[in-house]
Amino acid sequence: MNYKTIVFAVFVAVGSISSVNGQILKKLAKKAEKAAERTVERRVEREAEKKTDEALDKVFEGGDKDKKGKKDNEGSSADPTQGRVAGRDAEAAGTAASEGTAAKTFASYGKYDFVQGEKVIAVEDFSQDAVGDFPAKWNTNASGEVKTIEGSDNRWLALTTKGSVTPEFINSLPENFTLEFDLAVTPEFSFYNQPLMISMAQLTGANNFSAWSRFGRGKANGVIVWLHPQDAGNRPLGQSGYELWTDGKKAMDNKLSSVAAFNAADKNVVKVAMWRQNRRLRVYVDETKLWDLPRAFADGVKYNGVVFSRDGAKDGEEFYISNIRLAVGAPDTRSKLITEGKFSTTGIYFNSGSSVIKPESYGVLKEIATVLNENPDVKVAIIGHTDSDGSDNLNLKLSKDRAAAVKAALASEFGIEGSRMETDGKGESEPVGDNGTAEGKAQNRRVEFIKR
Repeated sequence: MNYKTIVFAVFVAVGSISSVNGQILKKLAKKAEKAAERTVERRVEREAEKKTDEALDKVFEGGDKDKKGKKDNEGSSADPTQGRVAGRDAEAAGTAASEGTAAKTFASYGKYDFVQGEKVIAVEDFSQDAVGDFPAKWNTNASGEVKTIEGSDNRWLALTTKGSVTPEFINSLPENFTLEFDLAVTPEFSFYNQPLMISMAQLTGANNFSAWSRFGRGKANGVIVWLHPQDAGNRPLGQSGYELWTDGKKAMDNKLSSVAAFNAADKNVVKVAMWRQNRRLRVYVDETKLWDLPRAFADGVKYNGVVFSRDGAKDGEEFYISNIRLAVGAPDTRSKLITEGKFSTTGIYFNSGSSVIKPESYGVLKEIATVLNENPDVKVAIIGHTDSDGSDNLNLKLSKDRAAAVKAALASEFGIEGSRMETDGKGESEPVGDNGTAEGKAQNRRVEFIKR
């Protein structure tokens, strides 16, 4: 049915109401025509995208692809490269991926230079909170609740209403830190809805976080980055912008539409990463670097809070956040490995219960490869470690498999000779953090590089 047929049907229905004023009828008809046009355009776009995807699948994968994945059994995030939460088949929400698919996705991160901070100091996965409750370690001037969503074993904080939320366990943002989190939206999230604002701010009091909404009063010093999954006109793009606040005044702002849209039924989860180095701020969504601001943070200001805000919320259209991770310190791969003889990182991510490396690990692997390429006589032992979840034997095998996967990636992606690398795994036997806390588990899930 084309939009002219739809419009004709609307005319007949509206024309049967004899009491309607003629001028109002014309306006209604015009609105109906425009609505029909938009509906048809969206349907055509979706069908075209579907056909294009099918054609590309045949080119890259040589036919029908296996759509069943291994189910995630450790509660890790839905892989953002698979990109779907609500509406995804639960069986396809797993963590295993074919080598061909993983290789293509990994290659798309070729320019990704994000490197996680040296030490993880805060992790939030809402595992300690009951579904339906507001999380215990957070504060808000509005509402929100912990939810589970189809296709993900995670718990997520749903931002359901206008207002702000803040993690009270984050009380310092030093000169070198990284902040990462998974962000999801309900599919078909409308352009006409308000964006999500993420503020890294100087909070001057217990309730000052509420000032960091879009029109809030009482801002002092801080950086606001906002994200929206859909640009105007149904283009396959999202939006992002920033505001820099200094001494209570907006010093600079800008916006762009260079991030891929993430409100489709098969792509509504992204990984957000923010990296502060002194005054500089870099912001990434999946593999795309959105912002690189050399003067985002002011000298001498103690930034001490993170705030997530919405300035409006349509019923049924929500933002979800999960797997929040704050790490501090400037990683110095070269000095640690070459001078001290040992480098350890928690920034190489794997699918849960698997040795498949997530593509956002690219920046760390590239750093390690650069050091090895600059020092061709150096050989290393790659040692995998896990947390204590699961059995000892499975964790030991998993740690060995992950070390082998890192070696394979360094060889295939960066040309490091296999003879320069040996691998081993220690499972959960050598913890560096408390396995009773989320932060400790994150510290224990690591890969070590030891100079030989």
